[in-house]
Amino acid sequence: MLVPMSWLKDYTDVDCDIMTYTDEMTMTGTKVEGHEELGKEVSNVVVGKILKIEKHPDADKLIVCQVDVGEEQIQIVTGAKNVNEGDVVPIALAGAELPGDIKIKKGKLRGVESNGMMCSVEELGFTTEDIPDAPEDGIYIFSEELPLGQDVKPYFGLGDLVVEYEITSNRPDCQSILGIAREAAITFDKPFKYPEITLKEAAEGHVDKLATVEVREPELCPRYAARVVKNVKIGPSPKWMRQRLLAAGLRPINNLVDITNFVMLEFGQPMHAFDLSALEGNKIIVRKAEDGEAFVTLDEEERKLNSSMLVIADEKKAVAVAGVMGGENSKVRDDATTILFECANFDGTSVRLTSKKLGLRTDASGKFEKGLDPNNVIPAINRACQLLEDMGAGEVVPGIIDHYGVKREENKVNYCPDSINGLLGTDISEDYMVEVFEKIGCTVNRENRIVSAPTFRHDISREADLAEEVVRFYGYNNIPMTLATGTATVGKKSFKQQLEEMMKTILEGCGLNEAMTYSFESPKVYDKINVPVESSLRNAIKIKNPLGEDFSMMRTQTVNGMLNALATNFSRRVDHAYLYEIGKVYLPKELPLTELPDEREQLTLGLYGEDVDFFSTKGVVEMLYTQLGIDEDVVYEASKETWLHPGRQAAMTINGQKIGTIGEVHPGVLDNYEIETRVYMVVIDLPTIIENANMERSFEALPKYPAVTRDLAMLVKEDILVGQIDRVIKNYGGKFLVAVELFDVYQGAQIEKGYKSVAYKVTFRSKDKTLKDKEVNKQINKILFGLEKELDITLRQ
Repeated sequence: MLVPMSWLKDYTDVDCDIMTYTDEMTMTGTKVEGHEELGKEVSNVVVGKILKIEKHPDADKLIVCQVDVGEEQIQIVTGAKNVNEGDVVPIALAGAELPGDIKIKKGKLRGVESNGMMCSVEELGFTTEDIPDAPEDGIYIFSEELPLGQDVKPYFGLGDLVVEYEITSNRPDCQSILGIAREAAITFDKPFKYPEITLKEAAEGHVDKLATVEVREPELCPRYAARVVKNVKIGPSPKWMRQRLLAAGLRPINNLVDITNFVMLEFGQPMHAFDLSALEGNKIIVRKAEDGEAFVTLDEEERKLNSSMLVIADEKKAVAVAGVMGGENSKVRDDATTILFECANFDGTSVRLTSKKLGLRTDASGKFEKGLDPNNVIPAINRACQLLEDMGAGEVVPGIIDHYGVKREENKVNYCPDSINGLLGTDISEDYMVEVFEKIGCTVNRENRIVSAPTFRHDISREADLAEEVVRFYGYNNIPMTLATGTATVGKKSFKQQLEEMMKTILEGCGLNEAMTYSFESPKVYDKINVPVESSLRNAIKIKNPLGEDFSMMRTQTVNGMLNALATNFSRRVDHAYLYEIGKVYLPKELPLTELPDEREQLTLGLYGEDVDFFSTKGVVEMLYTQLGIDEDVVYEASKETWLHPGRQAAMTINGQKIGTIGEVHPGVLDNYEIETRVYMVVIDLPTIIENANMERSFEALPKYPAVTRDLAMLVKEDILVGQIDRVIKNYGGKFLVAVELFDVYQGAQIEKGYKSVAYKVTFRSKDKTLKDKEVNKQINKILFGLEKELDITLRQ
């Protein structure tokens, strides 16, 4: 926000230098971004009077002027056609500087000496729109007598200092000159002068007879006020108002528009003016738009509205988008004679969403979306009418229409000086605290220690807010340095964090690098990775404001992200890539969402390269499970994941609960990612394995007694997996069984079709004695019995 210091000083007398001012304002919480002097690039330009004009002896289009610039008389050669003897004009003397890095020097024009230059408004950095009485093409001629030799900068509003502020969203009251002036008055301990607002109301009649207002959406429009002005005269604003608007960064238009902009800057309250004759039935209706309703805004763009948007309408049509922009169909034209001033308070969220949907952001919407004080509406509309009367540009009709539903009340906050000092680490007196509270506009009940915050300070809602007000004016630099108090605690990582850190260490020790992929994905990825149409993975959460279709939903799987990372490496001719990622998937409990989704972390491995196959990938996973203490509990079973190769994949379970999948990626899926080599992937559900992790470690002495081994060569049906055989052997092996090792799988001419020969070495050992053959044979018989009973497996003859 830009605030000219000359305007600020109308409301408080700040008399320090600009650096002190900006430093102190920043330290009290009103952050200054910077400051600049208007017209700093203009120097040595003074008021001069043309005494005599003669023709140039050698140039028909040039004239030679004798100009009085106060202390001396100089000669200037010019080609200007609009100057006459006696005119008072701006003169850039020799050595003057003008915008555009222009420097004026003494010289000769066609042999005649010229010691300066007469200036147009363009040469001073203005346009004819900024200064309406300036000629379209020619030297600016002052319309009033000015002291000769005087610097022209004050006349044009130059030389003023303009300070730029960064206003935080919790301080909408500071989006105004008055709000900044109030802060400055407190900071420098100066009186704050609120503008005195009085109205003549000289027009005949009463506003109730001329216009009516109906608010159908009081939640979106808490307050709506309107006044009517007759005998309106549209024309340029006075010079002082134009200069203030320009200094604050707004272009003057005409007196009516300039007044609404002036009040918006002064009070922080946007306003709008309607041509009353353009309102059907002389009625204002605050309603929601209809879906598909077409509306042409003041920028002459047609926009499609919907039922989520609030509009201002008459009996037949919309005339403004509430809080954003007025309509072309009701704008005040130069021949308007009666206008209706609107000053309202709109719901900030509604204005922000409407502005975003329409792609239309204005000064008004930027203020409304922060949440304005509805109690500021009446002073603002009265101020606008006062300015109109003072300019002689209209007569205000007596009375005001004011629809104010649920009134905003003052926040009442209890305070305790000891508590505030304890929070701040200070020893500030209660008297000082009360003084600060009253300066910022609060009323204080010292007996009950209750502060009533004004409605324009709705951000003050608890004692901590009061403490902040005290300390920012007391001075952060005045808080004494003290040692920290309280009981020291030692922080540590949670069990989950420790396990994740350990897993990363193990995986990186196995040669894998960590990858990070997006949680936003495209709906097209499901077809890309062969997810069935009926799969629950397709029930993804759609994002309301996506960056595009490729980032329009929250992922329900991590496969696509990992394959994209591998594909990028492959396309860059990286001959091998070993990646892992710990990332979340977002699984909705139902759609549309009624509660937060299940955000589950998954560990995803993706590998390709010359030395990578199913078993090396499984080795990495087994290393991980061993360190987590669950390697003995994990069971590998055949699975049917559509994104994996149908014959080279397995599901991993613990106690019947699936914890993940391992396998080679389906060739068709690899084609979709343009990867021309085999890729192996693992997806593991982290919460499940963390829940089952066992970090306790026990150690046993080396065995004293010898082991006994037996080899079992079995005839097994082709579709039986060795993992099933492992489990049966372990289940029936008894307490002396210490190891089961597969050492041969054979299919050939000697084996019946549909069968395979599988050979195991089983090892037995006792901790207390040397085992006898009959004890081992007894357990072998139990194993054979179990194999035949559960899997129909017999020893090979």
